[in-house]
Amino acid sequence: MAVPSIHRSADAAESGTRLGWFSDAVLALLIVAALPLAIVAIPNTVSVVAALLPDGIDRVELMRAHGLALPAMMLTVPFAALALRRVGAAHLLVGGLALLAVADAAGGYAGSVFLVGVLRVAHGIGAGLLLPATLVAVWARPPVLRALWAGMLALSLLGAQALALWPLDGVTRWQVTLQPFPLLTGIALALAAVYFVLWMTAGRPAAPVALFEERGRLLKATAPAAGIAVLAISTASQDWRAELVILLAVLAIAGLLALASTGDRAGRASSYTMVAVGVVVLPSIAQVTYVEMRGLGGPGLSGLWLPFCVAGLLAVAAAVLVRVFAVAHTWVTSLGLLAMLAGLSSMRFLTPSPEGLVLVVPFALLAVGASVALTAVLGQAGVGTALFSLALCLPAVLAGYLLGTGVQLTMLRGVTSAQELVDSFVSALHLWALVGGFLMVVVIVMAALLSGRARATQEAGRERQDDVRESGAVAPVPAPAPSPEDGASA
Repeated sequence: MAVPSIHRSADAAESGTRLGWFSDAVLALLIVAALPLAIVAIPNTVSVVAALLPDGIDRVELMRAHGLALPAMMLTVPFAALALRRVGAAHLLVGGLALLAVADAAGGYAGSVFLVGVLRVAHGIGAGLLLPATLVAVWARPPVLRALWAGMLALSLLGAQALALWPLDGVTRWQVTLQPFPLLTGIALALAAVYFVLWMTAGRPAAPVALFEERGRLLKATAPAAGIAVLAISTASQDWRAELVILLAVLAIAGLLALASTGDRAGRASSYTMVAVGVVVLPSIAQVTYVEMRGLGGPGLSGLWLPFCVAGLLAVAAAVLVRVFAVAHTWVTSLGLLAMLAGLSSMRFLTPSPEGLVLVVPFALLAVGASVALTAVLGQAGVGTALFSLALCLPAVLAGYLLGTGVQLTMLRGVTSAQELVDSFVSALHLWALVGGFLMVVVIVMAALLSGRARATQEAGRERQDDVRESGAVAPVPAPAPSPEDGASA
């Protein structure tokens, strides 16, 4: 009786192994498709097709409605992260992509500002579901999938503006801005359905959940997200002075860094990195993309695709290499942030470029630096800390946009000719690179100081334990800490 049961167990184990490999492969393809779809919902591109808008529609109100995706996304992420304690990541993946597919399909029929606002909010909610769901889905899987997630996030932030503009070349309907990649959305939804079936077949394996402390911090993350969203909507609805916009954006970034300073050393490193990546990468590359358009003397998107592709591939490869060889080293995060600082510095000297190929340097430095830093911090933090850091990343993106807008408004003041307009955009980009570089220095210094303080505290604790042992007293044994790899709560 014992022999048949052993054979059946071996067969089941072999089948489960094959199913696990297939599920991981589907999940990897899903990450490659879903993360760019989520991030490409951020840019507001309706101004590019302003000539196609009907006469009866309010262009200013339409632009404001089109910008609602990012506020909706960043408010969705913390609540979606909390929901993952009770709902499987596979459910949110299917739900988020289904919402994106419905919004894409309805986008072709949009004819009013109200409907555009509703659809853009739907895009933001769908994307906000995908980001934490994909992160939790890869957490308990082979580490290389977590590296792929970090690399694809960096790649998506790098290319989001260009991907959002790509479908608008030569279009005849402005509604294309509401449905940029419907085919890719359908493919991603099909992959999510396959992954959901595999997840059900495997017996609904439990996903790692946030620690109790992280649940409270996730709720706190909604406060700055809501505040920055209100600020962005207010500045878009009223004629605010550039200096006031810059001041409020700086205060918003300072608030995010203050909230990121809570938690343990690994949590601070993760949060600082997410905030820095959010503020710097997409807002910077968005400005570069617009400056390099043909109307401003650049090569256009056709001349930018090679730099984007090379930088993106290097970012994913760097993430995998870091995960395999160097994830345990704390200096890797600082190395990634320094690479981003070098990328911002190179932007001041290499942009604008009439050829475009030279932009491989700043693009690669920014993308690889972000990818390396994200992979390193995600390899050392727990899942709750990672979700909290992700909840800070998107508000940081919007704060970066606000700061960049304030800088542009300052530089465009008093412009009277087309050449002055071009020069002012370029000057604004160079000034923004300087501001972003200063922010990177601040983050690197804060991370180093707090890391050193944490090490000093640990050494002081060891010295106290040594003194207790030398005095003959019995030192209390601390309770075992939960593993940062699974992040499961007791």
